[in-house]
Amino acid sequence: MTPPSSNNGVSLQDRLKKEAGISAVDFVESGMVLGLGTGSTTRFALEELGQRLKDGRLNNIVGICSSIQTEKRASDLGIPITTFDDKQELDLTIDGADEVDPQLNLIKGGGGALLREKVLAQSSKRNIMVVDESKLSPMLGTHFPVPVEVIPFAWMPVSNFIKSLGGEPVLRKKDNGETYTTDQANYILDSNFGPIPNLDELALKFGQKAGIVEFGLFLGTASEVIVATSNGIRYQRRDDS
Repeated sequence: MTPPSSNNGVSLQDRLKKEAGISAVDFVESGMVLGLGTGSTTRFALEELGQRLKDGRLNNIVGICSSIQTEKRASDLGIPITTFDDKQELDLTIDGADEVDPQLNLIKGGGGALLREKVLAQSSKRNIMVVDESKLSPMLGTHFPVPVEVIPFAWMPVSNFIKSLGGEPVLRKKDNGETYTTDQANYILDSNFGPIPNLDELALKFGQKAGIVEFGLFLGTASEVIVATSNGIRYQRRDDS
């Protein structure tokens, strides 16, 4: 069924995502160094950030981006971009997620930027995730596989390793059938484990396997989550979860 839309043709879901994105930008202050994520909801936050810089409500902002795609979008919107060569600590990161559990643990990487996204998350004083209610889950792995970024040389041994852990890895492909590669020229194994009760244990095993560059379990990194729901915007802090 086609989602309901407003008079201007914007779907209700997109309207709520936009409201959530704007809510995230309300936490941005002039002079901040920002981490800028990827995704459909984060796109609205970027647009709002660009508008506030343009009209003078914010100034002296610089961002470090989680993907080449975000770098291009931020540049188009007039958002100044920097790198970790110049700024090593972020005041605030705004990003999305593919799945969120009640403790605000996340699965990320559906857009292929999990490596950069985790670097941003671990370098940031505060991480605000912006999602719609379809991303909420009682347990990670219920609705979304765990993306595992792997060097091309090792993708088959890592695939067998994931199978030994009970996962079902699928090498990510482009629409044209070619193997998908990340901005760092690595492959992604989308690994379905079903609901994952032992997140810390699985993360530890991933971290010890040679060939795995990064994995899409983001445990304890989100400070807050802003959720666009059919009843409006819901805000949750990690301390409240």
